[in-house]
Amino acid sequence: MKKHLFSVLVLILTITTLSVWSASQAEAGDKFEDRFQKMSWNGIVAEAKGQDVYFYMWGGSDVINNWVNGFYASRLKSKYGVTIEMVPITGAQVYVNKVLSEKQAGKNTRGAVDLMWINGENFKTMRQGNLLFGPYAHRLPNMKYLDASDPAFQYDFGYPVEGYESPYGAAQMVMIYDQARIENPPTSIKALIQWIKTNPGKFTYPAPPDFTGSAFVRHFFYYVAGGPSSLMGAFDQAKFDEVSAKFYKLMNELEPYLWRKGTTYPEDITKLNELFANGEVLLNFNYSPGDAASKVAAGKYPDSVRTFVFDGGTIGNINYLAIPFNSSAKAAAMVACNEMLSPEVQYSMAAVRNNWPLVVNVEKLPTEWKNKVNNIKRHPSVLSGEVLSTHQLPELMADWLVAIEKGWQKNVLEK
Repeated sequence: MKKHLFSVLVLILTITTLSVWSASQAEAGDKFEDRFQKMSWNGIVAEAKGQDVYFYMWGGSDVINNWVNGFYASRLKSKYGVTIEMVPITGAQVYVNKVLSEKQAGKNTRGAVDLMWINGENFKTMRQGNLLFGPYAHRLPNMKYLDASDPAFQYDFGYPVEGYESPYGAAQMVMIYDQARIENPPTSIKALIQWIKTNPGKFTYPAPPDFTGSAFVRHFFYYVAGGPSSLMGAFDQAKFDEVSAKFYKLMNELEPYLWRKGTTYPEDITKLNELFANGEVLLNFNYSPGDAASKVAAGKYPDSVRTFVFDGGTIGNINYLAIPFNSSAKAAAMVACNEMLSPEVQYSMAAVRNNWPLVVNVEKLPTEWKNKVNNIKRHPSVLSGEVLSTHQLPELMADWLVAIEKGWQKNVLEK
């Protein structure tokens, strides 16, 4: 009897142990990142329902903020049951540092950030630090509306994307002026240099590493290099030293002619916009070709404001969305990324943001949405897509950007 009871106890213990082991194995293998590659898209959508997505993004544009918190958030909520909460930030370093500190603290789940508006050196930093979830972009059904094989979508500032981010929108630098104040704006870097010197105190730029300020000063770097062609490819220290010496010399020569004689620089593009709006500076610039039109509509700029690109072109790029490795709402974040590429959302972006350059190939959209995109009324201050595309300059690889920003801070700002 005792022997039989002992055997029963052993059997119960064995079953219990196996059950606990099986449960732990199921739990270990139940992580979304271990399952999503084999899940159907409908399965991912089902899992996303009820999740909250904390979307960290630059918050310097009221138009973009209102669109994200309004149309985009409402669409995700009503269509998928996903709640998106925009977390406005002044720069990408905020979320880079947050996710990195969480990884260093061993917080591998329930991170504070679920989705990020990202590109350039910030993507490279996070990718190299294993801070991103993926690859996931190939699972998004709406990628079909892109020319995904285009090299523009394969590399982000020269660094391979490999599915760890999905396109959001396109951007290109445009110059902004008031034609009531300036009849003939300077349409080349050479002409701009002369204009700055003959209009002291009426021009400035945000201090790098501000994203827009950094992009703007790269035009001067291209200029002293004789164009971007010799700078393409991997970072070349010897070439950088050669070009940067001329770059620092030029920027330091211009400094006394800048706003407040270059003793200080606007901290970001928002501050520069204010200086332009109140007439302290007469030239402005923005990475969004429709930003000036948005500010005219909001009464912040006069109706006479117009934009232009340099004859030799201006820098343009693709911006992306990415998901941190420790997001607790990965399914919902993927749904948000996919919906961003839907015809309806892309059209809404273009319409609300005054012909915001789209990443989708309009010819691939369903006829209804293709016609709607093509019939968006363009404000007089917004350049045509043809003008922008034929005057677009490429971005450098991320290592060049970091070197230029650090070099400017040391050899211009701190001089």
